[in-house]
Amino acid sequence: MNDFNQQVIADFNQHGGQPGGYFKDAPVLLLHAIGAKSGLERTQPLMFLRDGKGPWYVFASYGGAPKDPAWFHNVVAHPDFEISVGDGKVIERVPVHARALEGAERDTIYAEQAKRFPQFAKYAEETTRDIIPVVELNRR
Repeated sequence: MNDFNQQVIADFNQHGGQPGGYFKDAPVLLLHAIGAKSGLERTQPLMFLRDGKGPWYVFASYGGAPKDPAWFHNVVAHPDFEISVGDGKVIERVPVHARALEGAERDTIYAEQAKRFPQFAKYAEETTRDIIPVVELNRR
């Protein structure tokens, strides 16, 4: 794990799931995926989209890089894992099931995230991948 992610995770934990810095005022969760090859838990801070009490949506943008991030491969290989979410006071660890979205369903959710956070539109423009995967996380 890189130093940036370690700092975001520490900030997330210190501030009840509401990190500051680069992610100030952005919805962030910690994804505790199981490594596809190692079988070990890997923690990744990610921005998410959620309306009300519906599913969480996360985006395998990898900053517009030409390949999918490792966490995406992990959740496809092991779709049952946990996330941590916080309200600024309490952090809850939630068991979830992951499902990669496709077609119009994926496009609609990605467009909403890009509308709320324009950097996601930039990631989609910059990547050489056909699409940036969107993963729906439902509470188990």
